[in-house]
Amino acid sequence: MTNSKHGQAETSPSQLIDARIKELGDWRGATLARVRAIIHRACPDVVETWKWRGVPVWEHHGIICTGETYRNVVKLTFAKGGGAGRSGGAVQLKSRGQGAAGHRYPRGRHHQ
Repeated sequence: MTNSKHGQAETSPSQLIDARIKELGDWRGATLARVRAIIHRACPDVVETWKWRGVPVWEHHGIICTGETYRNVVKLTFAKGGGAGRSGGAVQLKSRGQGAAGHRYPRGRHHQ
């Protein structure tokens, strides 16, 4: 991708997510990479975006989920609750109220 205004190469959202995974270089990067792979298997047409100054976002006809990383947790927030998308049961969550639902992968707890 080229930024026509300055003639410089623009970094794609997928490249930014790759860089975040590499930059983390620990269990958080591995968890984010694993979740990313699950999302791509569940929805091959998913579009990766980068929003809110550094949050990986996966979209397909709207936002599926975000993937935030913190010191002790990798947090997924699903825009339409746990039943969103065609996950085929890959991710099951209880929705908290209307709209968004979240799931956290705390340090030391790796889900298969």
